[in-house]
Amino acid sequence: MSQPLNRLSKETSPYLLQHATNPVDWYPWGDEAFEKARQENKLMLISVGYSSCHWCHVMEREAFSDVQVAEFMNTHYVCVKVDREERPDVDQIYMNAVQIITRSGGWPLNCFATPDGRPVYGGTYFPAEPWLDILKSL
Repeated sequence: MSQPLNRLSKETSPYLLQHATNPVDWYPWGDEAFEKARQENKLMLISVGYSSCHWCHVMEREAFSDVQVAEFMNTHYVCVKVDREERPDVDQIYMNAVQIITRSGGWPLNCFATPDGRPVYGGTYFPAEPWLDILKSL
């Protein structure tokens, strides 16, 4: 039995397609995600990575494939997945913010933002358990 596909299944990026079967309701970067965040008054989770990133694959396996984690993310956030190789402009904005917040950077880059895209908190790789705690704390 195959897993259901999310919105990323229509993308062409190898990195985004790697997340097309996640239980997370990922949006690609674009107006649809921002509009949903505004309409529902939710924070956005902007997750940036690339297809050959080791820790991106680890976080995908440990956190983004976990049904309990995904259900919480889907309920409380508008989740956006970005390929840094397709959108280096988006990567740079949120990497700069995370480096200011945490004094370090790297990928996967996970940044929480207001519905208009302003960063409020972020970090890089998080294992599943602390990731869920972070999601619940914001």
